[in-house]
Amino acid sequence: MRRRIKELIRNRVSQKDFWIAYAQILIGCVLGGAAYPLFLTPNHIAPGGLTGVAVILNYLWNLPVGTVSLLLNIPLFIAGYRTMGRVFAFRSLLATLIFSLMIDVLPLPPVTEDPLLSTLFGGVLLGAGLGLILRGGATTGGTDMLAKMVHRRLQFVSTATFLFAFDFLVVVASGLTMGTTEALYAMINIYCSSRVIDAMMIGFSGNKACLIISPAWQRIMDRIMTEMDRGVTLLSSRGGYTGTERPTLFCVISRPEIMALKRIVREEDENAFMTIMEAHEAIGDGFSGIQDSEDR
Repeated sequence: MRRRIKELIRNRVSQKDFWIAYAQILIGCVLGGAAYPLFLTPNHIAPGGLTGVAVILNYLWNLPVGTVSLLLNIPLFIAGYRTMGRVFAFRSLLATLIFSLMIDVLPLPPVTEDPLLSTLFGGVLLGAGLGLILRGGATTGGTDMLAKMVHRRLQFVSTATFLFAFDFLVVVASGLTMGTTEALYAMINIYCSSRVIDAMMIGFSGNKACLIISPAWQRIMDRIMTEMDRGVTLLSSRGGYTGTERPTLFCVISRPEIMALKRIVREEDENAFMTIMEAHEAIGDGFSGIQDSEDR
């Protein structure tokens, strides 16, 4: 009976994950696709990849960006199907179809003719869309498959190197066809979108990870746990110069708690060594759960 209940719960969770993944893909396709008519295509900004090639062809011969992007991507998906898992390949193909359709179908007028604003806001919108698609377990880039195929033939060429080289060539091509200024804007756009994608994948959390080294570690640890209600982990460490073994305190806190932690450490040991680092995402007791982090 218990096993049956566990199976039912597991099935419900898996179904929820399934719908969440496809919802992320759909929303990501709409956001990413909207970036083109709103910002990128009217201002001739080619954001790398095959869609960047499509923007260049749109500039030269007024070809629809989404349709051209789809026609360029499909052969690469077919050729690189074996390099992907079945689920990932299906989701990626579906995402590519919807993404390309959104670029051409969404009846959205350009928001601004300012190329810099279009570059920045287009990069943010495109990055948010692609980040959601990646969180849904898919991709819209046939260049990913092409990079994997090249790497299998030429082991010394990594996929990251190939993708960077491909985007660089697209930017160069946009400079030769549309102008140097447009190429520079395209570089800014690629940077902005990649940063937003990283934030979407890693998280937007403002939590901080703290390491504290002090002879008064016991008192500091007790006050953190009692006054701040935060857990503390003891890490075994040894001073490189003195060779003295002393625990290092590790704890994760929220941004508003930074000053409280500093006050505790200062009151217990003014000479304590403390470093505060970005914790892009904190999952566990006192923070978000693993399921909650996946739903964002």
